[in-house]
Amino acid sequence: MQMGPWQLIIIAIVVLVLFGRGKISSLMGEVGKGITAFKKGVKDSTAELEDEAAKPAKDVTPEEKDKA
Repeated sequence: MQMGPWQLIIIAIVVLVLFGRGKISSLMGEVGKGITAFKKGVKDSTAELEDEAAKPAKDVTPEEKDKA
């Protein structure tokens, strides 16, 4: 079942009446802060992974023993 524009408008009005403009405004501000923090975390972890990949590889091959 798809919702038309009138149904969305009615839902928006009901939410506005129930919660009030100030509460919705502060909620949207918190959502924005959460999105910003998420993006920063993704950027930081990506940078950390790129730093690890840029380090030279450590040689871990075992040394061969003389067979004499």
